[in-house]
Amino acid sequence: MDLSGFCVVQTTIDDEIRAEEIAEALIERKLAACVQIALVTSHYVWKDAPAKEKEFLLSAKARTADFDLLAAAIRELHSYETPEIIALPVVAGAAAYLDWARRATERGAQ
Repeated sequence: MDLSGFCVVQTTIDDEIRAEEIAEALIERKLAACVQIALVTSHYVWKDAPAKEKEFLLSAKARTADFDLLAAAIRELHSYETPEIIALPVVAGAAAYLDWARRATERGAQ
């Protein structure tokens, strides 16, 4: 089974309402089949100083081919100067789930 067509795109944000708005926009635009939101504690370096914040981690299941559109949507809706936007490749998955994800992200001519 070819799995190279899917990835999980992650971003974090410190505002739960904005996290929900981003998730809903990605689903409405069919850029993600599913977006999970989890509360996390992030430890990082920002402007040369260590920082620690409560954030919301968004994990979006998406087509790899849609990464640029998805990243643009995140940047459009995000409040951070430099938001995390990374894609993790799907290397294995249940065929039925991947088929569902493929159908959930169909937007006409791909």
